[in-house]
Amino acid sequence: MSRRIAYQGEPGANSHLVCQQAYPDWEPVPCASFEDAFAAVESGDADLAMIPIDNSIAGRVADIHHFLPTSDLHIVGERFLRIQFSLMALPEASIDSLRTVHSHVHALGQCRGVIRELGLTPVVAGDTAGAAREVSESGDPTQAAIAPPLAAGIYGLQVLREEIEDEDHNTTRFVVLSRDFEQAPRGNGPVVTTFIFNVRNLPAALYKALGGFATNGVNMTKLESYMVGGHFTATQFLAEVDGHPDDPGVRNALEELAFFTTEVKVLGVYPADAFRGE
Repeated sequence: MSRRIAYQGEPGANSHLVCQQAYPDWEPVPCASFEDAFAAVESGDADLAMIPIDNSIAGRVADIHHFLPTSDLHIVGERFLRIQFSLMALPEASIDSLRTVHSHVHALGQCRGVIRELGLTPVVAGDTAGAAREVSESGDPTQAAIAPPLAAGIYGLQVLREEIEDEDHNTTRFVVLSRDFEQAPRGNGPVVTTFIFNVRNLPAALYKALGGFATNGVNMTKLESYMVGGHFTATQFLAEVDGHPDDPGVRNALEELAFFTTEVKVLGVYPADAFRGE
């Protein structure tokens, strides 16, 4: 029985592509929403989930930062994917026949140059691979889709332009989620520790909470805040640091953090992707 990895989107999406690259022998399981992908792992229908968390252009994937703290899943890995988009249409279509271009709102925003050059009218779709499927089903040679190259082969479309994204540094970071807390061993290469915390509602609480990381020489690579339960006075932070909780510096910093917070929850201790060192 093959192992299964869930992702949000339709076949041909970037999440599908990174699943194929990272787990080539596993069965990819498309899910309509992030909630469905989380639920597939929580229920045992899938062994892992591949979920985007940050993009170098669009920033954080906001929904994920709300799902992670409340789920029972743990981060066991990370992957980085250089995002590439193609302009695709029906086999009988041509550049001159195109009038509209369909894709996810972020993809449209990341490919403004070619849309403007060709004078196309953008149409927002639910996701990039879904846009490719809809164009395939439409039978309309005036419609094009902006989607990952993988989608063209799946939906029988021809690629009219390759690598049409405006920025060549467009990269998405994905995290791999599991029901089991599988902590990477210490001393076996670079490690990332991801955790959440709530600061006490006191003057300079955040400053004091983070001071331990500076004094212990721990590099913090991410710190993001968001409200909890719609309350302006209750703020939760998602943080990531280089290092393992058993490293003396990280251990001491987390102990100091506990003095100024109401909750600290480690979401994952996992190997750093080689992309970080490039």
